[in-house]
Amino acid sequence: MMDNLNYYIFVSIFIVSLSSLLILTTTSFRRHRSSTTTPCPESYPLIGNLVGFLKNRHRFHDWVTDMLSTTPTLTLQVNGFLNLSHGICTADPTNIHHFLRSNFPNYVKGIRFTSMLHELLGNVTLSSDDSNNVLFFQAFDAALEHTSNRFLSPVPMVWKVKRFLNIGNERKFKEAIEIVNQFAMDIIKSKETQIEESKNSQDLLSRFMVSSNDMGYNNDEERRKFLRDIIISFILAGKDSTATALTWFFWLLDGHPHCKRLIYKEFTTLIASLPDIDHPKDLKFDELKDLNYLHAALSESMRLFPPVPINSRLTVNDDILPDGTRVKKGWFADYSAYAMGRMEKIWGADCREFKPERWLDDNGVYQPLDQFKYPVFHGGFRMCLGKEMAYLQMKSVVVAVMYEFEIEVIGGGGTTKKMVDPPYSLSLLLSMKNGLPIRLKKKTYSFPTYR
Repeated sequence: MMDNLNYYIFVSIFIVSLSSLLILTTTSFRRHRSSTTTPCPESYPLIGNLVGFLKNRHRFHDWVTDMLSTTPTLTLQVNGFLNLSHGICTADPTNIHHFLRSNFPNYVKGIRFTSMLHELLGNVTLSSDDSNNVLFFQAFDAALEHTSNRFLSPVPMVWKVKRFLNIGNERKFKEAIEIVNQFAMDIIKSKETQIEESKNSQDLLSRFMVSSNDMGYNNDEERRKFLRDIIISFILAGKDSTATALTWFFWLLDGHPHCKRLIYKEFTTLIASLPDIDHPKDLKFDELKDLNYLHAALSESMRLFPPVPINSRLTVNDDILPDGTRVKKGWFADYSAYAMGRMEKIWGADCREFKPERWLDDNGVYQPLDQFKYPVFHGGFRMCLGKEMAYLQMKSVVVAVMYEFEIEVIGGGGTTKKMVDPPYSLSLLLSMKNGLPIRLKKKTYSFPTYR
């Protein structure tokens, strides 16, 4: 009964708000459109880009790519529903350099980011009971999916009103967050006990906890909230981003068997050349670092399928971007790593092909490229601190799996034809729709003959 009452209240508020804004938004739309020459494809009075978004929701990132590729400077303007929001989206490396380095203070996370993500991520970008682990990860995945839906909502006012009234999926989100918070707090309290009993804890979380004692927090509750944010950030970065990257990587390898053979040849040759190593699990950091082709293949996979396909900042003051685009205070400024990987102006005519060789010099040595041309790990002052660790982790997983198993993607992998319409779902991360079903066949040999 109460849910029905809340629903009617929500609908009434929405209708009143819509009616009161009609005249204002029409005037505002004309004013904003006349103040800029930046292209704004598929935008209409009042509804902004809503129609195009709804028509292309299933292929959102490719829709953005298509629009950006037709603009003179790889930048377009975005108009929100009822003109309630404005912003730009770009795939221009010079603009990204501007956001993340040369004018970094003017582009912040802002309320658009924090209002959507605060419950899950807090202010910072295990349990011994397996049943608790399962419950936590189910709640975490549900919370992440809901947060993604917030980001991609064409009318943000809807989810904000539902959150205020605590109804529908916003209520479920709140319940999931409570489970996530409790799990994180249990870890913190357990780790506090370990630190008290032993002063030799050297894991990363223990070091954060020890250093947090000197950060000037008013009480333990405030300090624990900070540590909770650290834990959730660790899980998001280590669990989902890496898993997403590896999913697309194995999908692409199945569609490019010659690359799979080269990777296998590279690491088995390396193992054979090391007298004290007879299994991939024994490879150390410096040895994994020598796997140049694998490093190139991982980079190429993330160029085409970046785990975080689009990033958003908020403009603090009016500004003019290097390409001449004008942005106003309060506008969002998005940059699409997914679109950048498909721009001929950046990568050449073969930009949509999976070619690890583009990352190698004439001697087959991996060559890193401009971070603002390849913002998969962000760039400038926002460069991901875990970049090298992520590569190390992915290399370890790839070598261990490929050494032991033949991997066959059910339904076929990422051929050039299938890459035209890749099977992703709309989320904060570039998740593969329905996951990656595979068959594993245990290898009965270690070092095949290559011809």
